[in-house]
Amino acid sequence: MNEEHYEKELAKLQLALVETQVAAVRSGERTVLVLEGRDGAGKDGTIARIVEHLSVRDTRVVALPKPSDRERTQWFLQRYVAHLPAAGELVIFNRSWYNRAGVEVVMGFSTPAQQAEFLRDAPDFERMLVESGIRLVKIWLDISKDEQAERLQARRDDPLKALKISDLDAVAQAKWDSYTAARDTMLARTHTPLAPWHCVRADRKKPARLAIIRHLLRHIAPAEVANGVGAPDPDLLFAFDMAATADGRLYR
Repeated sequence: MNEEHYEKELAKLQLALVETQVAAVRSGERTVLVLEGRDGAGKDGTIARIVEHLSVRDTRVVALPKPSDRERTQWFLQRYVAHLPAAGELVIFNRSWYNRAGVEVVMGFSTPAQQAEFLRDAPDFERMLVESGIRLVKIWLDISKDEQAERLQARRDDPLKALKISDLDAVAQAKWDSYTAARDTMLARTHTPLAPWHCVRADRKKPARLAIIRHLLRHIAPAEVANGVGAPDPDLLFAFDMAATADGRLYR
């Protein structure tokens, strides 16, 4: 995909996002987009393109820090509930409650009992969100081990990316297999008809961004907008199924 084609397609999709938000503000539609993925998978860049022309008042990006001592005593999902959308709002979780099924499992930041409780409760929590009228879209950004290594090194080499560096970057590669196992369990246990997971192969950043925006629009845009948005390439973005963990669609 050359730069000119990418920018042209991105502009069309961003216009559709604006039209979708105008309609949502009028109708009171509420939307939650959950973006999860390995370190370096491209969540930040994708979010930047989604929100670039949207209303700051009606769009919120939520990337919560580690919980405070007080928050650790609360119901785990409590601090996420506080950020759910009101009428007309789009809320994007750059990592979400699924931290408990991913990094917390790999790094031992919560107990096995807490992790099991989360996997049991998450589908019911999301069912309640959907049944309350919230449109919930969940996307897993998947990248290969070699691509992750290159992106994490690029962070270290570029002073402008200094704020993206975290302590967890240092173990992302060393614990690759553990993250893979946690990903597979999370997707299998929390993929439901009401709140399905869709996965995107994100080694190529720009096609992945376009695919995600297309998918989002086809799920939340009014019909007159969604009908003008082509479907993402199914080899790039697909609904999760267990076979994907073994047939090469998800990187191992």
